[in-house]
Amino acid sequence: MYDEQQSPEPEPEAAQRAQRARRPEHGPLAGFTIGVTAARRADELIALLERRGASVVHAPALRIVPLADDGELLAATKEIIGQAPDVVVATTAIGFRGWIEAAEGWGLGEALLAGLREVELLARGPKVKGAVRAAGLTEDWSPSSESMAEVLDRLLEEGVDGRRVAVQLHGEPLPGFVEALRAGGAEVVPVPVYRWMPPADAGPLDRLLDATVSRGLDALTFTSAPAAASLLSRAEERGQREELLAALGHDVLPACVGPVTALPLQAHGIDTVQPERFRLGPLVQLLCQELPGRARALPVAGHQVEIRGHAVLVDGELRAVPPAGMSLLRALARRPGWVVSRAELLRALPGTGRDEHAVETAMARLRNALGSPKLVQTVVKRGYRLALDPATDAKYADG
Repeated sequence: MYDEQQSPEPEPEAAQRAQRARRPEHGPLAGFTIGVTAARRADELIALLERRGASVVHAPALRIVPLADDGELLAATKEIIGQAPDVVVATTAIGFRGWIEAAEGWGLGEALLAGLREVELLARGPKVKGAVRAAGLTEDWSPSSESMAEVLDRLLEEGVDGRRVAVQLHGEPLPGFVEALRAGGAEVVPVPVYRWMPPADAGPLDRLLDATVSRGLDALTFTSAPAAASLLSRAEERGQREELLAALGHDVLPACVGPVTALPLQAHGIDTVQPERFRLGPLVQLLCQELPGRARALPVAGHQVEIRGHAVLVDGELRAVPPAGMSLLRALARRPGWVVSRAELLRALPGTGRDEHAVETAMARLRNALGSPKLVQTVVKRGYRLALDPATDAKYADG
């Protein structure tokens, strides 16, 4: 009987398949370092980022101070109970719940709920709607966009002249919202449920600022306008505002959960990226698209090399690279295929003085980290170059 046997794969192809099988999986954010400024729900955001491979630096840019014992909130609550407004706008779930809980603590809970049942109650988004219903109330309307701009448009279209509108604030006066209502003739009753304050310990925030201005981060996330304003304020106090703006304007991607969050940055001329849906999940998905898209990819010595924040993908395999090595690699990648002198590479290394031997040491570690010494060529008496594949040399001939 003829026993048909399969022909063995060519050895190189079999080896490549085996290598791919052994290669660990990595997420779309692997090799990138992302800063998180959130105080509330920071753990959720960090988990989402780390699950996709990111390294995270967390420093709350502010802290939330409840106002359960605050005279302003008590006065606003009594005013609403004593003279019911025409409209109440609930802006955040945590704020609305805090308001009801504070009223219950003062013995005014039932009176407040009774008053809210008699007014037009608007809830910004599904989470606020959930908090409203958990309190035994029913909202009259909620925008599909979860946008305060849509809430404002509805109120102005209905007409607010001569009407009393109570607005539950979320940490700061809503930019333009209260002013537009007053300009339309409304009497606005602010309900300040909690306030944003600077962090009790500024140390982590200062370290986050230093990492940003030194380009140790690839992206910086913001989930509230007060957090962005607080970071800018702290940078101003430390004499780093211009450095921070320069970093966010060119090298560190500022990612905001929505347009209101972006306002303090935009006021300083900083463009931001924002997801279409103002949620943490879409914000992370946006980073998964943006950061890999900004990474430099080059064909080098027969390999595909993608340079990320603190790591390199070599043929899809993630390689961690020391900071000094990343500095050298970025300097070489700015002019791929061109020879870069030791003196120029020395200037790219942070804090190494004048000894060019530091370049040789860092270069040896870089080659070892990349796993392929041939990716970077030594050009005797001249310096080093990325071994750009010949077919692509012409593309980068002009530097």
